Amino acid sequence: MAVGYKRIATEEAWAPADLLDSYRSMAAKKSIDDPGFIVLWNRLGARGQLSERLADIGERRIADMDSSGIDLQILSLTSPGVQVFDADTATALAASTNDQVAEAVRKYPTRFAALAAVAPQDPGRAAQEAERAVRTLGLKGIIINSHTKGEFLDDPKFWEIFEAAESLDVPIYIHPQAPSPAMVGPYLSRGLDGAVFGFAAETGLHAMRMVFGGVFDRFPKLKIVLGHLGEGLPFWHFRLDYMHAAIVRSKRYPGAGPLKRKPSEYLKENFWYTTSGMQWQPAILFCQQVLGMERVMYAMDYPYQFVPDEVKVTDQLPISEADRKKLYQDNVERVFRLG
Repeated sequence: MAVGYKRIATEEAWAPADLLDSYRSMAAKKSIDDPGFIVLWNRLGARGQLSERLADIGERRIADMDSSGIDLQILSLTSPGVQVFDADTATALAASTNDQVAEAVRKYPTRFAALAAVAPQDPGRAAQEAERAVRTLGLKGIIINSHTKGEFLDDPKFWEIFEAAESLDVPIYIHPQAPSPAMVGPYLSRGLDGAVFGFAAETGLHAMRMVFGGVFDRFPKLKIVLGHLGEGLPFWHFRLDYMHAAIVRSKRYPGAGPLKRKPSEYLKENFWYTTSGMQWQPAILFCQQVLGMERVMYAMDYPYQFVPDEVKVTDQLPISEADRKKLYQDNVERVFRLG
C-alpha cells in the first residue's frame, strides 16, 4: 500500500569483508587487550550470514530493504569501527571505508546515504577526514563508535572533532560498542556486555559525561544522535536534573561543575534519537512525548536486528500521519540534511 512518506532507516551497519576478517582474527588471537571486544567479536564473527549482510552494500541489501518496506538506509561503519587500531592504521582505514561507502551512495543514490568514519586516536586528522568526507564525498555526518580504547569524547583532546562537526553543520552519531576494559567485568559474567544491556550502559554513560563535562556549553550548536531510544536516558531526565543540582552544591566533583542549562535541556536540544532495536510502542510513544515529535527518528539496526515485521510496529503507532512522516522522513532529512 502506498504511503505519503519515505521510510528512512538511520542506524544501518556495514563493514568491508577485510575489516570483518581483522576483527575476527584479533578476537580469536586476543591480540587486543579488550575483553569486551574479544567476547563480542568471537560471538558475532561466527555468524556467517551476518557478516555477508554487513559487507554487502549493493543488491542483496537493497533486496532486504525492499522486503521490509525501507526506502533508504543511512549507512555507518559497524562497531567498533576503526577505533581499536593504532592511530595511523585507523586513519587510513577511515579514509578507505569512507571512499567505499561513498561509491555505494553514488551507485545507489536513492537507496543509500552514509556517515563518515573517523579515527579519534588522532583528533586533528579525524577532523580533516570529516571535512573531506562531508565536503568532497558528500557524506551526511560522523559515526563514532563510543569510547576509543577506554577514552571518552568529553576529554578536551578530542574537541577538534566537535569543532569540525559544528563547522560542517553535521551530526555525530554515537553508536555503542562493548563496555571498556575498566567497566566490562560485571557485564561479561552474566552475558550482559552487548546489546542486551552493556551497550546502553556504556553509551548512556558516554553521553552523560559529555553533558556533565560542559561539552555543550563549549559547543552549543553540536548535534548528537543516539540510537536505541537514547540508551535509556529519556527516562532519567527528572533524576538527572535533581541530582546534578545536588552534585554542584556539594562541590565534591571538580569535573561536574555548574552548567548553563539543566542536563535534560541539553538532552532535548542538542540530541536526536533513533528507534534502532527498540520497536516497542510504549517506549517510542514515551520518547516522543518527552522529547518532542521532532527529536525521534526511525531506525531498524540492520543487519543485527533484521526483523521486517518490526516495521509494522512503527506503521501502526497511534499517531497522526503527519507525525509518522516526521518519524520516518522529515526529521531524518532535516538532521542529516538529505536532499
